[in-house]
Formats: sequence, structure tokens, C-alpha cells
Amino acid sequence: MTKILGIIPSRYGSQRLRGKALIDIGGKTMVQRVFEQASKSKKLDKVIVATDDERIFTHVQEFGGEAVMTSEHHPTGTDRCAEVALRFQEEYDVCINIQGDEPFINPDQIDELAKLFDDPSTQIGTLVSRISDYDELFDYKEAKVIFNSKTMEAMYISRSPIPYYKDKIKPQWLQLHPYYKNLGIYGFQAKILASISTLPMSALEIAEGLEQVRWLEHYRIKVGVSKISTLSIDTADDLKKATQYL
Repeated sequence: MTKILGIIPSRYGSQRLRGKALIDIGGKTMVQRVFEQASKSKKLDKVIVATDDERIFTHVQEFGGEAVMTSEHHPTGTDRCAEVALRFQEEYDVCINIQGDEPFINPDQIDELAKLFDDPSTQIGTLVSRISDYDELFDYKEAKVIFNSKTMEAMYISRSPIPYYKDKIKPQWLQLHPYYKNLGIYGFQAKILASISTLPMSALEIAEGLEQVRWLEHYRIKVGVSKISTLSIDTADDLKKATQYL
């Protein structure tokens, strides 16, 4: 039976909302809410917070969660998760990177991703959702994904809308083709995650500013389509929106 570890990378020095992991949201901190939601998953065997900050580490222990200290030099949350995967790769088959800034993540969404690994050939898995908003389609902050509808494997990931309709006006694009955005949650075979941070940056990754492109150049990424929405908190405005979930 596949054993799955959920890893929540959490750091204090967020660029746009400093200390957001410990920000209070309706009586609980961000990191506690993420941990508690992830712990409701039916597919995860264990949930761990990975941090480089003693304040976060101590807080997680105080509310009864499990945390591990990692290097303070990781450039991304994936690299932080990779350090944890290296420690636990003999105990767990799959690791799921759960974003530390999604306090209301639906555990069913985690299970949707975990189910992709029911197929033992799945190397990396992610979720996408269909784009229905014009502004979202052309928002460079949203990573768009095209995938093979037969194999459900990603073909490319870009900040640009893909495919590009050469002879159609842009307001028509959403009516002509289904576009999908990446939901930012990824699962990995544990041994792949443990080694993924050692892969050299590629020209495509540098161009797009997306680490997922580097993974795609070395591994297959299985895609699941989700209808479950989530809220990522990156700014003070996002924090205000979070109160609507309470």
C-alpha cells in the first residue's frame, strides 16, 4: 500500500506579507489552519510542517502538530520539501507539497491529487482547474497548463495563455478552447522529490520563471482536473478575503 507524506513548507520571511505563517485568522494561525485541514485528508499517512524558523517550529509543537527544522538557504518551498523527502524517502512512497498559505485548503483536493498515485507509474502529479475568467487567462501570475487528454500528462506549463489563437480576437478564446490553470499543489514519488532540487535550471525555466518547467523536462507530470477552489493568501487584501471563509 502506498504511504503518503504531506509536507507543508512554512517560512516567516514572506516577501509580500511578512510573518504570514503566524498571522491570526479567526483565532488560529495560518499554519495551524493549513495543518488541521491537511490532517483531515483520508489519503495522507502523516503531515509535517517544514520550516527554518524557530518561532514556527515551536508554535506547531504547541498546537500538537509535527514540525522539522530545515536549512534557511532554500530558494523555494519545493527545495524545503526535498530536504524533508530525503530524510523520509525510505518510509514514504509519495510526498505531497501542501502550500503553507492556503488556510482553507479542502482535504478532498489533497485526496484528488493523492489518487493520481494509485497508478504506480505516476512520477509527479498536480491539479488544474478550468479558467472561466478573461482576466485570469491573461494574468501572468497564473501558470497555464496544456496536457494530453488521453494520457492526462502535462505537455507544457506557461505564464502565457496556451494555445494561442492566431486568427481570433482574445475575448473569444475561452469560448473556443478549454484553458486550465495550475492549482499549485504537487505530489512526487519520494525519491524523485529528494533529488529534484539537484537538477540544473534550464533555459525554459529561466524564461518562464516556473520551476515546474524544469521538472517537466526530466519527468512526466500527471494532471488531475479539479472543481474545488481554494484561496491563497499572499497580500493584506487576500487576508481580508479570508474572513469570508470563517
